[in-house]
Amino acid sequence: MSLYGIIADLRRKYPTPAANETLDMVVAELGRTRDNLREAVANLAGKPLPPGGKPVLDELVERARQEDVYDLDYGPDPYARPPLEPLDEGTAGIGALLAISSILGIGLAAAAVYAGVYAILHTSG
Repeated sequence: MSLYGIIADLRRKYPTPAANETLDMVVAELGRTRDNLREAVANLAGKPLPPGGKPVLDELVERARQEDVYDLDYGPDPYARPPLEPLDEGTAGIGALLAISSILGIGLAAAAVYAGVYAILHTSG
């Protein structure tokens, strides 16, 4: 049985608001820990559980251990940002040349606009 199947069984077994709130807290932590119940329970250790929620959490942990889904590891997050590669001198030089040429282009465009406006304002006609 999957971890979420166990949670669904516990929701049916304990239809109380405290149990549902406890299981909601567990599911929220599972989303942060990539379905690792061991880490989720460790994160919940510092948070107050609703009254009557501790036995539900203990049963969830026990059943997850029995089903061997307590400490799942899916490896690194595939959606995480990859680490940055070191910047070599060639790449830095190309970046510097692109920045300088962009600044020069903006400067020339500004000079052209200034010359055009100056020509319009100072022509007698």
